[in-house]
Amino acid sequence: MKAGLCLGTVVAAVCVFCAEATAIASSGVEMLNYSMPGGDSGLRLAWRPDSTSQWQPLGYDFVKNDFGPWGSHKKMYAPRLFVNASDSLWTAVWEAMPEGDVFALSTTDDFSVWSPQRYFASELDLPRDMRPLNPLRADSATVDGVRVGGYVQHVSRGFIDRLASFVASRAGRAALHAERAADDSLRFAGLDTVRMTLVPRPAEEKKISDKLIGIFFEDINYAADGGLYAELIQNRDFEYDPSDRRGDNNWNATTAWSTEGDGVFEIRTDDPIHYNNPHYASVRGNGKFALINSGFDFIPLRKGESYDFSMKARVPEKPLVVDVQLVDAVGNIVSSKKIKIRSKEWTDYSVSLKAKANVDDSRLRIVFAPGSEADLDMVSLFPARTFKGRRNGLRDDLARTLADMRPRFVRFPGGCVAHGDGIDNIYDWKGSIGPLEARKALRNLWGYHQTRGLGYYEYFLFCEDIGAEPLPVLSAGVPCQNSGDHARHSTCTLNTLGQQGGIPWEEMPAYVQDVLDLIEYANGDVTTEWGARRAADGHPAPFNMKYLGIGNEDMITEVFEPRFRMIYDAVRERYPEITVIGTVGPFYEGSDYEAGWELARRLDIPMVDEHYYVEPGWYVHNRDFYDSYPRGGTQVYLGEYASHIPGRKNTLETALSIALYLTDIERNADVVAMTSYAPLLAKKKHTQWKPDLIYFNNTEVFPTVDYEVQKIYGNNSGDSYIPAFANTDNSNPAVNTRIGTSVVRDSASGDYIVKLVNFLPVPVVATVDMEPLGVKADKCDGVILSGNPDDGDVRPEAISVSLPDLVLPPYSFLTFRVR
Repeated sequence: MKAGLCLGTVVAAVCVFCAEATAIASSGVEMLNYSMPGGDSGLRLAWRPDSTSQWQPLGYDFVKNDFGPWGSHKKMYAPRLFVNASDSLWTAVWEAMPEGDVFALSTTDDFSVWSPQRYFASELDLPRDMRPLNPLRADSATVDGVRVGGYVQHVSRGFIDRLASFVASRAGRAALHAERAADDSLRFAGLDTVRMTLVPRPAEEKKISDKLIGIFFEDINYAADGGLYAELIQNRDFEYDPSDRRGDNNWNATTAWSTEGDGVFEIRTDDPIHYNNPHYASVRGNGKFALINSGFDFIPLRKGESYDFSMKARVPEKPLVVDVQLVDAVGNIVSSKKIKIRSKEWTDYSVSLKAKANVDDSRLRIVFAPGSEADLDMVSLFPARTFKGRRNGLRDDLARTLADMRPRFVRFPGGCVAHGDGIDNIYDWKGSIGPLEARKALRNLWGYHQTRGLGYYEYFLFCEDIGAEPLPVLSAGVPCQNSGDHARHSTCTLNTLGQQGGIPWEEMPAYVQDVLDLIEYANGDVTTEWGARRAADGHPAPFNMKYLGIGNEDMITEVFEPRFRMIYDAVRERYPEITVIGTVGPFYEGSDYEAGWELARRLDIPMVDEHYYVEPGWYVHNRDFYDSYPRGGTQVYLGEYASHIPGRKNTLETALSIALYLTDIERNADVVAMTSYAPLLAKKKHTQWKPDLIYFNNTEVFPTVDYEVQKIYGNNSGDSYIPAFANTDNSNPAVNTRIGTSVVRDSASGDYIVKLVNFLPVPVVATVDMEPLGVKADKCDGVILSGNPDDGDVRPEAISVSLPDLVLPPYSFLTFRVR
């Protein structure tokens, strides 16, 4: 079972079925198991007292198919449900693909938690003790006016009643989680100002994590190329491939490039710069001819700013001069320089270009004279001003926006990006370091291309530049369970490797060595092989990496577990000082969550990575979620979470629900050591997922109100938690659960930091008694977020807080320091 299952104020407990509940009566009621036409549901159940009555649906998907990639897959066909009389386990078997070439299996003893799903290429491959033995009658039926096919068996009426009770409890919980601020005028009709007294209890002070607020960077929504990575040329290496974006025939090695004038532009692969970069441009000017790049939604220029152009080039015969220009939308030259290409070997060329005007939609134009012939590759343009002045650096305004959060760690290079879409797409860290022309481009499973100019070396540098701990995440030897490509080896079968398509065992030792090499690259002395590689990349001093994630919300199966353990044992033996972070699936409950936690306790994994994307009401009604987690054992990294509402907008409501929940996270920060909102960045017009913390285009950054909450917490963290009595004059639990308080102490500054959240439609008058802490203060500096819960444009205001009495406006988050 999970470390501490708390469902807020849900009054109906999860129904647990004992052996007698699964007894099948020869008489009783009929139960139909089915899925909706087209596989558009999970396992559903209906019942009727006799064959002449109408079917009554229970209205719940008891288990859903998890096979196949996102989107049109993950459907359930022809499910069959039966009981194993020897151990009272119920088994569900279904077809996981419409062609009937994949069968799935899962078991349960309580209809709440199901075993991790297993997949088979044939029904004959199912374990013998998990094949339908008891009589199941195939039948078609009309349920709620829909004609469905399914299987019928007899069960006791008491069994159906217990199922119905369980379904009712889940419906009640779902109703609580669906509560929205828009309904507060009815929910709290007649509610007046709430009065609260907050009295700290310093005698109960406890140490908490000083790394609670961090950031998680994944290359999704064009967060890297075209985003944080400052490169302005798209497809600079001519390595875009149709496989990057399946179904888009216009996506290829010439994407973002065009020509002007009389000449030839072709992609060649003979004698390239590097085998990891096999494509290059071959250009011949018959008349005056130009090669043009449009950048990522064009190239933004600022008057007076310098831009560093570089390329690798060679000429087959005679030297030539090219004119490198930055031009506006109608072809006016904003800046230009000439470069003479002399060598027949690949050679570096570079110039600095200063913009004469502000232009948001410029292009790069390389002009060739008639009769010119040259080969080009790695055509690049960087703003001279990058974050911290780094070459091959980061976009300054975006990086500063991240640094302003004062994150204590950075998780990279992604979640799903890290373990990839199929074995061949697992993110190999070694392919992301070294000279840019030697880095291995990678298809992004979000549907575009990764140059990996922003690679592991740059991630480590960014962490160092902002004072954050690096937290790389590597695949646990399995790709994403949502992969469209399940296995690349002919020896891989569904029966042995399942949907995850794990790295074959004969290749696992080499993969484990790659993991160990990463730690050496980060921390090894320059006398070691990979420490020397780090020094050659430009950083002789170690990066002092302390954390390493293995896996990302994986299914905890017989494919995953032995591979994870092989990696975990090797790291623990070679580098016992490294905190390995495991995974417990993508949800706050369910089979992977349960199995992941069981594995973590069995292997004594120091920390596990929990994920959940939930509604604002979930945060309100699960404020005690971590209260009962065991202390002193495996800690939690809440690596991906966000508050989702219909339309997936960022609003004050979503932000306040998280601000409220983070007061509880701080209370439990002896167990929850780290948190990071996800996703982090999204480029407007190129968004695969929302909400995100920060949106941007080529020239502007748009931090959300959710960002402001993360920034306030990041800039007001402590390393000790001070419990406090928080008493109100209202006995309504719905009122009190929407008021959050937290008092922490920052030992570096000596400050006490008070956070107060009012998620109610009425003011809260708070009396904050600081005398138990031995300090007296009547005026404190603070910051407040307050406004309409539907508003996404709320920004914090600096205020002066008067103590001991203060007023929290409706829907507000106040933070202040007592110095």
